[in-house]
Amino acid sequence: MSIIIERDGPVAVFTINRPQSRNAVDPDTAAALYDAFCEAERDEGVLAYVLTGAEGAFCAGADLKAVAARGERALPPKRHTQQAPMGPTRLLADRDESESFVSLSKPLIAAIEGHAVAGGLELALMADMRVASETAVFGVYCRRWGVPLIDGGTLRLPRVIGHGRAMDMILTGRAVDAQEAYAWGLANRLVKAGEARAAAVALAREISRFPQACVRADRASAYAGWSLDLAEGLKAEARRGAPVVGREGQAGAARFAAGKGRGGDFGEI
Repeated sequence: MSIIIERDGPVAVFTINRPQSRNAVDPDTAAALYDAFCEAERDEGVLAYVLTGAEGAFCAGADLKAVAARGERALPPKRHTQQAPMGPTRLLADRDESESFVSLSKPLIAAIEGHAVAGGLELALMADMRVASETAVFGVYCRRWGVPLIDGGTLRLPRVIGHGRAMDMILTGRAVDAQEAYAWGLANRLVKAGEARAAAVALAREISRFPQACVRADRASAYAGWSLDLAEGLKAEARRGAPVVGREGQAGAARFAAGKGRGGDFGEI
């Protein structure tokens, strides 16, 4: 089984399980990972996701042995036009009116041990946050083999760490260790070796405790803002947020007035 799917309360944990190849993604694994996210998105009991890799590695990117052996047939079998070579990296963070459109409306945390390189870096970048252990290594290693970033890396990396730093990684293909990644903001949390998954699940569970319509509206607005000018972005933020104030905001205000939610004590939400 190349993808292990588990539940930890409201958190769906997806583990890439190909340790013999540092969890490199072959076509079948890409399709399975895409399907796993789509199914969990439809599950109302899932409030957040964690993506990780088995046995001390996150993901070494696309399985180049499969690419070399199969040529064009190395592209994954597509279930939908949104499916990317690495699987779910073309799923967006906002909803669409089309029933055929699949978006990831729920927070995604990447738990990174070892290498997150090439397409594996692109999988990590699709996450909202990255929890990295001190063993983590990031890099555009595909630079060495003439394989371009086609799973969102050229778009997401500059937005996460800034254009100058992104060009450093993209053009040189060098390794970026956990400390440097944390200093750049590529890693949001830095933990001891072997602790990335537990820390990511704990973070996902913490986020899951908040009123979810509010979390998802703010998350979607933050992503949508990249493609909008300020005036349109402010309008879009208001369109998402205003209905939530009436549903969740009033109840939250009542909890505040009753003395709840202060000093980090949110109680049952």
